[in-house]
Amino acid sequence: MKIYGISGLGADKRVFENIFLNADFIPIDWIDPFKDEPIESYALRLSSEIDETEDFGVLGVSFGGLIAVEMSKKLKPTLTILISSAETRKDLRSIFRFIGKIGFVRFLPKWVFDPPRGLAYYLFGTENKTLLHEILDDSNLNFTKWAVKELLNWRNEQKIERVLKIEGANDKLILPTGDKNSILIEGGEHFMIVDKAEEISQIINSELDQIARVKNL
Repeated sequence: MKIYGISGLGADKRVFENIFLNADFIPIDWIDPFKDEPIESYALRLSSEIDETEDFGVLGVSFGGLIAVEMSKKLKPTLTILISSAETRKDLRSIFRFIGKIGFVRFLPKWVFDPPRGLAYYLFGTENKTLLHEILDDSNLNFTKWAVKELLNWRNEQKIERVLKIEGANDKLILPTGDKNSILIEGGEHFMIVDKAEEISQIINSELDQIARVKNL
């Protein structure tokens, strides 16, 4: 099976450097959104990178998880993996949904979306400040502003048929849901795709092994 990885808001495939899966792992690079493009349309365009002729899964981190959900609604992968992310709009913090209703984000200058590094370290809770700093420095703020607007206004209420949700117990941005299909990482914060890569890899590989066993019965 191939697993296609979608990184978080403003991030890139560097966040996957410490992930080791029992599958072919293929990170997908972000593309530029069209002006006022809805997340559903963007996810469909990005999914052109996926080979649907063979078994595949999609793995999304943070905002990338929202993209993975929108892809999964159309493509029906064997497995959808959400890390530090949301499956439906109800999984987002109520403050995010409230800000989205106000609708003022579109009027903010893009520099607002480059957070002070101290605040970023606190919100992401990372042990690897160097990598986070480098990713933030390299972020495309036009993309970040678009992504924040789409996150705040996300309307999805549809559950995914086969989903594995990996949540951080200490995540300050996406709170753990405690759903029956979720696994909680103790001490995990929003950047745990990097800080807890070994534990996350083991969880995903266990799920992949189970899928393989069922398929071979």
